[in-house]
Amino acid sequence: MKRIIAELNPYRFYIAAVLVFAFITVVMTLRIPVLTGQAVDCIVSAQNVDTAGLFHVLAEMGVSIAVTIIAQYLMNRINNHIAYSLTRSLRGRAFDTLSRLSVGQIDKHPHGDYISRIITDADVFSDGLLLGFSQLFSGVLTIILTIVFMARISFLLAMIVVVLTPVSVFVAKYISSRSYRFFQKQADDRGVLTDFVDERIEGQKLLKSFSYTDQTIADFEKMNACLTESSIKATFFSSLPNPSSRFVNNLIYMSVGVAGAFAAMNGHLTIGGLTAFLAYSAQYAKPFNEITGVVTEMGNAIVCAGRLFELMDEPRETETGDGTLGRVAGRIGFSDVSFSYRKNEPLMEHISLAIHKGERIAIVGPTGAGKTTLINLLMRFYDIDDGTITIDERDVRTVTRDDLRAHFGMVLQETWLAEGTVADNIKMGHPEATMDDVIRAAEQTKAHEFIRKLPQKYDTFLTTDGGVLSQGQKQLLCITRVMLSLPPMLILDEATSSIDTRTEMKIQAAFAKMMQGRTTFIVAHRLSTIKNCDTILYMEHGTILESGTHDMLMAKGGRYARLYNSQWE
Repeated sequence: MKRIIAELNPYRFYIAAVLVFAFITVVMTLRIPVLTGQAVDCIVSAQNVDTAGLFHVLAEMGVSIAVTIIAQYLMNRINNHIAYSLTRSLRGRAFDTLSRLSVGQIDKHPHGDYISRIITDADVFSDGLLLGFSQLFSGVLTIILTIVFMARISFLLAMIVVVLTPVSVFVAKYISSRSYRFFQKQADDRGVLTDFVDERIEGQKLLKSFSYTDQTIADFEKMNACLTESSIKATFFSSLPNPSSRFVNNLIYMSVGVAGAFAAMNGHLTIGGLTAFLAYSAQYAKPFNEITGVVTEMGNAIVCAGRLFELMDEPRETETGDGTLGRVAGRIGFSDVSFSYRKNEPLMEHISLAIHKGERIAIVGPTGAGKTTLINLLMRFYDIDDGTITIDERDVRTVTRDDLRAHFGMVLQETWLAEGTVADNIKMGHPEATMDDVIRAAEQTKAHEFIRKLPQKYDTFLTTDGGVLSQGQKQLLCITRVMLSLPPMLILDEATSSIDTRTEMKIQAAFAKMMQGRTTFIVAHRLSTIKNCDTILYMEHGTILESGTHDMLMAKGGRYARLYNSQWE
């Protein structure tokens, strides 16, 4: 709550305006029972109706209703502005934090839960905030002012209401205090289910190919049942305060009605006064019913806000340097580098490499050998535990990550496209490029051949899954993206794994041109594509066991030679 109040501080003038309009709304609303009582007193005797007084009261009532409508409209508009502006700010900052987390942090957390926090939890928090402003403020003001109005009519009856009220408050508070943990469980279960659905949608083709649909549905049903159970419990407990407080408030109303009737019979209260007092008694009870519901909803909102704050407070990827590389030749060095994903499970220990400008370095080895890890360390997706990595004799930790990564062009095995046109996706690394530049890059990678056959050619809109494009075509777009920007160093991680052999042969010339004079790292399982590399590194269990040219390693007859020959067996 302290954090939420701090977040609301920039909106304090809007909140003050809400309080003013809430005050006007409540005062005008509470004038209606007084005016109603006066109207009743004007006509209480059929033989002596005060017509002039009645019309005057009705006119006042009309003005009060009009002022109430205007004040309530303005209050709700400001409420909406506060709630949705704050939610927009929190959601934006949460996404900004997510975008600046390290790859390692994101990999350790379910991605669907991140989605749930930024989308669902933000919406629930917004709804709770709207209820809080629109009903909590008005409710509290109504309670306070109703007591004042009731005391003016009958102090004794007002005290009866005030004395019995804590019973209703205690019942609501007792139940609401126990609903928080159910909302926490509901939010957690919702995050787990969101992650599961997101994961299964992405892997739909694979699931169907393994006939895993029935098992997926069964797993979904289990998680859905857990969410249903926690939702039912949260809803049940959140629903109890309202009827419980209503029951107590009706008992209070009954007590006031009986006591007021005796007062009227003894001449201590007029019929109109009793009418007004009973109306106030009902008005007085109503905010308690609303507030109990609001408190429960705000409990849910606080849980969701906590999950948002938890994401916003995640430690961001810190910069260890603020320099820039400037013009890069491409000399890369690994000096006594050690790294592990888990501190008690060493992966790489004391790796040393010296790579010259313009060299093509191939990294091969069995699955899990550490090939991609070496690339991740070079790009600083993960930071090394010990040693140094240098570019042109400069420690990469002395420059910003953005500057470091801007000097690399990366094509991965996993293709990724953003929603947008074909041209937009190609220009991602070089936004200021002209269409002529885009087409020229596509012609070099042979992507132009299929792009020109698309309905709107380079203006064809693509979704994140690539729509009608094949996996090979999507990969060609990713290669074209790098071809357009042409940074001084390249990383090709299984870059042609989804491209057929004939197309691959066509773009080898483009690759050769792209790699000319650029230091290039190539991770490949198709060993025939790396025979002409300057250096081949053979890795196992995070260790470089062999290095040299293809001919040197084949003549050695070691692990690389056995791996190379195994593809012909």
